[in-house]
Amino acid sequence: MEGDNTLQTKRLNIRPVDVEDAPFILELMNTPKWIKNIGDRNVRTVEAAADYIKEKAFPQLKTHGYGNNVIIRKDDNIKPGTCGLYHREDRDDADIGFAFLPEYIGKGYAFEASNEIMIAAKKDYDLKELSGYTLKENLASRKLLERLGFKLKGIGKLPSSDEELLHYYRLLDF
Repeated sequence: MEGDNTLQTKRLNIRPVDVEDAPFILELMNTPKWIKNIGDRNVRTVEAAADYIKEKAFPQLKTHGYGNNVIIRKDDNIKPGTCGLYHREDRDDADIGFAFLPEYIGKGYAFEASNEIMIAAKKDYDLKELSGYTLKENLASRKLLERLGFKLKGIGKLPSSDEELLHYYRLLDF
């Protein structure tokens, strides 16, 4: 993620989210799966999505060098989802997160992007470990985290919520 901050895989470009992505972020944040599994952030307009990007993504990118990324298919420039590294207040390690529009789930994009993000976490940011958090009932995210080599560590909570989440953990020892 150095240089222009864009990562590439065989099928995907992965770059930090920008204000120009606000219409896409608005659509993604209002899907039933986002609301159920991540939470309703009350983002209902393109302007609110742009503000969300400025207030949530930009500070993290500036402070840590990493954050939320938009996934873009190389063959047609469609944005199927997001994937990134997040440094939460009161946490020592970063965590990986991902979200995709319903029509692009199950096509391998999350696995492909997450693998590239983990390589960048180790190579570009010298991170030694990552966490992943998900709801117990979010079987797709649990399966993906396990496929990425994460192991269940226990129950955890994020600083912004009282909701109990499964806490997965992985050493970046590849």
